[in-house]
Amino acid sequence: MYARSGRINAAPLFVCVLCLCAFVYMCESTLGADIDAPRKQFKAGQYVQCFESTRKAIEDGAYAADWRILMIESLMALGRYEQAVEAMDTALGDYRWSIRLLKLGHTVYKRNGQAERAAEMLTRIFRIGTGRDVRFVNADDLVALGESLLLLGGEPKLILDEFFNRAIKSDPNCLDAYLAAGDLALAKQDYELAANKYGEALKRFGADADAHYGLAKAFLNSDRGAMIESLQRALVLNSNHAPALILLAEHQIDCEDYEVAAELLERVIAVNPWHDEAWSYRAVLAHLANDSEAGDSHRANALKHWPTNPRVDYLVGRKLSQKYRFAEGAAYQRLALASDPQYLPAKIQLAQDLLRLGQEKEGWVLADAVHSQDGYNVEAYNLANLRDNMAKFKTLRTDGFIIRMNEQEADVYGDEVLELLQHAKSQLCKKYGIELAEPVTVELFDDQQDFAVRTFGMPGGDGFLGVCFGNVITANSPKAGRPHNWKSMLWHEFCHVVTLNITHNKMPRWLSEGISVYEEFQRDPTWGQRMDPSYRRKILGNELIPIGNLSAAFMSPPGSMDLQFAYYNSALAVEYLVKRYGLETLKAILADLASGAQINSAIARHAAPLENLEKEFEAFARERAEQLAPDVDWAKPETGQLEPADPNTLEQWLTEHPNSFWALTVQANNLMAGQKWQEAKNPLKKLIRLYPRYVGEDNAYRLLAEVHRKLGDTAQERLVLSDLAILSPDAVDAYDRLMEIGIEQEDWKEVVTNGARYIAVYPMLATVHWRLGRANEQLGRREQAVESYRRVLLLDPADPADINFRLARLMRDSDPARAKRYVLEALAEAPRFREAHRLLATIMKETNQPQIHSTGSEPALSLPKGQATRGDAP
Repeated sequence: MYARSGRINAAPLFVCVLCLCAFVYMCESTLGADIDAPRKQFKAGQYVQCFESTRKAIEDGAYAADWRILMIESLMALGRYEQAVEAMDTALGDYRWSIRLLKLGHTVYKRNGQAERAAEMLTRIFRIGTGRDVRFVNADDLVALGESLLLLGGEPKLILDEFFNRAIKSDPNCLDAYLAAGDLALAKQDYELAANKYGEALKRFGADADAHYGLAKAFLNSDRGAMIESLQRALVLNSNHAPALILLAEHQIDCEDYEVAAELLERVIAVNPWHDEAWSYRAVLAHLANDSEAGDSHRANALKHWPTNPRVDYLVGRKLSQKYRFAEGAAYQRLALASDPQYLPAKIQLAQDLLRLGQEKEGWVLADAVHSQDGYNVEAYNLANLRDNMAKFKTLRTDGFIIRMNEQEADVYGDEVLELLQHAKSQLCKKYGIELAEPVTVELFDDQQDFAVRTFGMPGGDGFLGVCFGNVITANSPKAGRPHNWKSMLWHEFCHVVTLNITHNKMPRWLSEGISVYEEFQRDPTWGQRMDPSYRRKILGNELIPIGNLSAAFMSPPGSMDLQFAYYNSALAVEYLVKRYGLETLKAILADLASGAQINSAIARHAAPLENLEKEFEAFARERAEQLAPDVDWAKPETGQLEPADPNTLEQWLTEHPNSFWALTVQANNLMAGQKWQEAKNPLKKLIRLYPRYVGEDNAYRLLAEVHRKLGDTAQERLVLSDLAILSPDAVDAYDRLMEIGIEQEDWKEVVTNGARYIAVYPMLATVHWRLGRANEQLGRREQAVESYRRVLLLDPADPADINFRLARLMRDSDPARAKRYVLEALAEAPRFREAHRLLATIMKETNQPQIHSTGSEPALSLPKGQATRGDAP
């Protein structure tokens, strides 16, 4: 169920509850059927009516404790906290043994800042519970008892099994048991279990706002569409459901629709004028609007009845950190911990904030503390494992950068990482007019899950290559997952460093991502994103995302292609701004954001009102889409209209649509499948002529190169692959084949060019570095050849003796001492390596050292028995 490093010893108090038994617990009184009506009022959000109904019933003699509980819950929902305390004081005089009333009492007193009274409630529950055998406690009280034990530090897994699941088993109609089990799973970040529990509740009880809300929470981090659907269902049942309204408001804040978020929070406050979470998120909105005075006022309202409530500052800080304002977020977590030093949500959030700010020493200490206090905290557990893995990393330092990466990767291409970042810093900082005051930390993870934990606190995040927090970049290394151009990725992330520093992390996501993708393309036309058939279809199909809605597009895209389109859409918007209004306008907008201006007002001030800008941008985007391969016929047959494998129907379609991109691609693939290589050339050449910049996975260059290879036409194959290599940033198969052809034809410059391209995607292949070594050796580039062969040795080559020999030969004149070491290594691998013997003798002679003689039948260098030998080097 939960990830953890080991078991926590169950607290003695919990053991007592499980061990002692005394009597069968009976409910205080028969309720009477008439309580169902006010319960329905409460479930529907009619809290005033519910309060009046229960108050009148109590005045008329209704005696059961459930009437008092429901009345007090109504008062709490209405924010009448002092009145709830009075009602609780009275109720406890009559129902001293009611576990559920005492549990509610804990909530009531705590919400009113009466910590001692709240603690007393838990103590009384514990005393009552130790005198009862849980096997004979009714389901409702079993749930309340389990929730109380959690607050007292009980073992979560045991409480789930022995209280909540036991309650469900003993009374499958106890809704609160399902909700409590789901809440516990959420608290321990087991979202799958939480979704299952809430789903079981909905399946058994039908529509229930609390269950729908719980299900929405379970979907928060994985499926925003499903979350919104669940929230809408909850609000249909109870339009005043405060938790659902607040979660929906939080989602709108994430989407940067602050106006709608404020309206949702106002709905909560209209019902409960002192709802702490509603005022907390109002404080967030004030901070995002750069109104610190209003933020302080809203925070004061949130803390009015419970001045030391740590959750208020925790919520404000967490949301600010989610907006990449980590320094402000960390400050709020410190306030939360000042109110309650043991409040673990604030402690683990502060740990994450500090790690993202580069303040690692304190961040790791806090993460360890949380892990020690709560072995079920998945975030802390994951961070503990991560730190162990990162302890093996190698650290590279240069002016302005700290690089951490796998030691082998650091030795192979760490110097290229540093070179790229220094170039990015020089170019982008100058372009945008900023000097970075602090060094930038870059962490490259060879394990994708380690990257996800470092970045998000949890495994997952498969669609992300890198993330920038300001002065800290985390990224997948080339070994971590699917191939990608790591140079392009790091350029993109460093651009975030620049823009986030300029704006003090106060910029909308679409602008941040848009500038980074735009700058990729400015650095290298093969990097970034460009118009393609899917983007063209979206734009001309009226799916262009307006600038005002772009940030929301990153929150809950229906699929990976939609997320990629959000990046492209954002970059296109930035390109439009720069082309229409100039780079200085973009820089002025960033400066306004740094001073606290809202993006729409900054754009209006320096460019045009958003409404006008969006119309101009739409025309710009449509023109760009229409210009894509203008001679191509983009029409496709309807599903079932024709059979693609039937050459006759396909030929008929091509007669009517001779420039059909779809039909020409299908025709070429059909011909290749039938090994009709010569015939396949015509549609492929036509595709390239119609759309020369298309380099998608099914591109015609790749297919045509395969055709030429099948026909034995290496010259044409090379020409086609060279065109593809110029256009694509990650066509590793093309780079590999071009290197192979280059070596065969001794075109060493071609080998060097494509080797560099290959390394920008995947630098950990020994064969590539060996080819580069050979090419540089032939071109007389001794230093480059030495570096390439050195990297080969790090990558477990098939023939280390040959590599060492080549290094020795290259270094014979410049560094004879190192050359000697390399040739000795070669002989250690292959004692009968005659060329190595001759080279060693030459080096010894040239350096006036005594020569090593052999009898001619024995190797000149003795080795342990069983050492492999070899003859002459190839």
